[in-house]
Amino acid sequence: MKKIAKLSLAAALLFTGISTYAIDGKEEFNLHVLKANGKKITFALNRTQKANLAIYDKEGTLIYSENATGKEGILRTFSLEEFPEGTYFLEVEDSIKKAKYEIKIDDNASLSRTAISSVYKAGFAKNSSVAAR
Repeated sequence: MKKIAKLSLAAALLFTGISTYAIDGKEEFNLHVLKANGKKITFALNRTQKANLAIYDKEGTLIYSENATGKEGILRTFSLEEFPEGTYFLEVEDSIKKAKYEIKIDDNASLSRTAISSVYKAGFAKNSSVAAR
């Protein structure tokens, strides 16, 4: 009985840590690369319930697009087995900002952990001061 209680406590602490991680961050989404396994990439968008995900090739041609939803965040795994070697871009857009991440495919696939560009939408500019005359 004590062993079951200890295991239950350990599981509760583990799940508490996971849920705290999942909602950590600021008011806008945070993309976290969870793993890359061969040509599969897994990432999470924390604090986001709706987002448009799009993958573009180096020339800017749209290859894939979806409207993703999640209750407390979005978790996605993409299998890029069919993609030829090269550089691609994952674009994530929610109601506050649009960010672009680099995907490199050779023998494996990798997704950049930080955005290569990020644009806030009108009315949501972060840390900006604009003087009007």
